[in-house]
Amino acid sequence: MTITTKDLQQLFAGIAEDIAAERDHLCELDGAIGDGDHGLAMDGGCQAAAKAVGALDVETAPTLLFNVAAKAFLNAVGASSGPLYATAFMRAAAAAKDRQTLTDDDFVRVFAAMATGIQERGKAEAGEKTMVDAWKPAADAALDAWGTGKPLPECLDMAVHAARVGCDATKDMTAAKGRASRLGDRAIGHIDPGAASAVIIIATMAKFARRHDG
Repeated sequence: MTITTKDLQQLFAGIAEDIAAERDHLCELDGAIGDGDHGLAMDGGCQAAAKAVGALDVETAPTLLFNVAAKAFLNAVGASSGPLYATAFMRAAAAAKDRQTLTDDDFVRVFAAMATGIQERGKAEAGEKTMVDAWKPAADAALDAWGTGKPLPECLDMAVHAARVGCDATKDMTAAKGRASRLGDRAIGHIDPGAASAVIIIATMAKFARRHDG
């Protein structure tokens, strides 16, 4: 399938909508081990990114669209998720370089590039109770599935499943990064809010792929 800039604008609008719907829940999760503002930060960032890319001409190249999203997200979010998702979108832009539209293969590469960007910017590994615990297994699952010839929607469905498993696993971890790291064992029993918001974004991307494929 061919993914156009207009499609990507709809994807960002969908992400903003789905994050907004879970904003209060994300704040509750963050309230247990952090500042309690993760839902507000993600909502603000996603709304800003969606608005910025939505204002672009439909002839805009995907690379520019992702870079515009990165800048908008970073400007809207002072919290740690700001630079992480800005980096994710900048890596997506690099993965989409010289393309006027994206193929399924390009989209898988964009997805994996986002995960790599988050991991490298956050200097985090899986098992440290961060959004990497959702993003890394999701990207690995998508790439593995793509490598075996599965269609894009199925690859992203497998990514969602891996992200959910990874997110659920953060409940039993102590935190190595951020404010939650000060809690030591008291962080155990709580899901990482960054991993939870990552699952929402990944699920929206999977929903986008399914709808687009259909």
